[in-house]
Amino acid sequence: MNDLPTSLDSVFYGQDGYSRLNDLLEEEKPSKVFILVDGNTHELCLSRFLQKIKVEFQTEVIEIEAGEEFKHLQTCEGVWNALSELEADRKSLLINLGGGVVTDLGGFVASTFKRGIKFINIPTTLLSMVDASVGGKTGVDLGNLKNQIGVINQPELVLIDSTYLETLSALEMRSGLAEILKHGLIADEMYWEKVSRLSELNLSDLDDIIKESVEIKGAIVEKDPFEQNIRKTLNYGHTLGHAIESYCLTHSQKKKLLHGEAIAAGMILETYLSVKLQGFPENKLQQVTEIIKSMYGTESFLEDDIKEIKELMKFDKKNEHGNINFVLLEDIGKPVYDITVSDDLIKKAFDFYSTI
Repeated sequence: MNDLPTSLDSVFYGQDGYSRLNDLLEEEKPSKVFILVDGNTHELCLSRFLQKIKVEFQTEVIEIEAGEEFKHLQTCEGVWNALSELEADRKSLLINLGGGVVTDLGGFVASTFKRGIKFINIPTTLLSMVDASVGGKTGVDLGNLKNQIGVINQPELVLIDSTYLETLSALEMRSGLAEILKHGLIADEMYWEKVSRLSELNLSDLDDIIKESVEIKGAIVEKDPFEQNIRKTLNYGHTLGHAIESYCLTHSQKKKLLHGEAIAAGMILETYLSVKLQGFPENKLQQVTEIIKSMYGTESFLEDDIKEIKELMKFDKKNEHGNINFVLLEDIGKPVYDITVSDDLIKKAFDFYSTI
């Protein structure tokens, strides 16, 4: 694996990104280039991407099925087999063209194939632009447990081109906005206030917001690349949010939630916990709740649902020594981590959520 270059040094935007990619292909001269896509990005993004490549190289396209339910080791095995059959060697390069499933899974496949080949992330969803493709986390789910298998390994390059967002549904765009809202809550109140007015912003504003979100995440990752301390704050809303996402993914009676929809619910719940345990201002809880509810609505969780969601939280990657560890807020822009929460208070958080 490579030596973890700083996250921000490897991120490029728009035409500058394609220029850097072409330069990198010329400099590295990979033996073969593989492009990992899913069914959606094969159809909607691949030809657009290939038109931007000026360097002649031997390329192969590998397609996986689209969706979080295919982010598992069986899919990895299919990609590893394809790489082997297509005679990939240690000088091959894997380009991950897609959303968070493609960049997470593709990064893991590259990091483990022949003990590591180089890879590049080209995110095509808002979620992957501001979160999944940046920071070096790679991995797949273990059954219904999110991101249990993986490594931290930085891509050679992250190329963010917001024109790919034209291919997204409104639901997918909304899913990505949840991570942007999270960045505001953990990092900066002025940024939170700006992104909480997203309905008033246009596409050029979105370019600036993407860059600012990447800078927030990148600055945190540079301080703590292996998530020993401050990087944990990027998991705000995710302790409950991931458990909710996993639960809904595997229970047919529940609506399957996109990642951002589940994290939105998690942020409301964990902001309530922040009031009770860290003195987060109650008036700001109301503001956070109203803004997130206006964008995402709410889901219904019965007592049996809540019991199983709490069980799933036991597998959260931040947990240590049997404790379920939360990231909470003292105020907007003032996160704290490794906070334990009682079962009774988690139940009260769901009671609060049910009343909004």
